[in-house]
Amino acid sequence: MSLSDPIGDMIARVKNAQFRNHKKVDLPSSKFKVRIADILKNEGFIKDFSINNETNKSILSLELKYHSGNPVINNFERVSKPGRRIFSSAEGLPKINNGLGIAIISTPKGVMTDIDARKQKVGGEIICKVF
Repeated sequence: MSLSDPIGDMIARVKNAQFRNHKKVDLPSSKFKVRIADILKNEGFIKDFSINNETNKSILSLELKYHSGNPVINNFERVSKPGRRIFSSAEGLPKINNGLGIAIISTPKGVMTDIDARKQKVGGEIICKVF
């Protein structure tokens, strides 16, 4: 099965799993999704992630994080979609909830948070917002 928006599928799976209070969620793996999972882990939105290569298709497993029974990720939404790409310069990058959340940006220097992109003075495609 081919997906037209694999990142949108990842976001939907995480949101659905948190709505049902699951401890972990499995999804098809790619380098881009692994980099997003790494950012989410470093920023404290998920506990951990692992890649399972036992079968011919690799699977990315995310361990979701909860605080007092509520999901740590309150809002996780796709910004740039396949039908409408959203790009921004380093100066025009959005601040998510006055700096409490993050935007994940795909830049020529790799996938990074909006904070890192501002420090390195590099713009790119705004993939998603997490709060």
